[in-house]
Amino acid sequence: MRIGRVIGNVTLSAQDPAYQGGRFLVVSPLGRKELNRLDEELLSEQPTVVVYDERGAGLGELIGFVEGAEATAPFESPIPIDNYNAAILDKISYKP
Repeated sequence: MRIGRVIGNVTLSAQDPAYQGGRFLVVSPLGRKELNRLDEELLSEQPTVVVYDERGAGLGELIGFVEGAEATAPFESPIPIDNYNAAILDKISYKP
């Protein structure tokens, strides 16, 4: 699981029925540098990712997301996603 900050939403003109009930978020993955300074809302130097969200995360919130095969685990049938929001994080305690 990786930690990221929601920085935007993706708007679709048409959506596949397999995605019913969810939406897509633009997320900035956080590394050590950003985790040391969470209060400053820094954007990561890593490329942003699109994450499928069924939890209702909002702009600026911290989330825990999974990638690859683990991202498809919550679904009964195969679904074409690479990243899935597994948690909305209330607090992070990080000591390097």
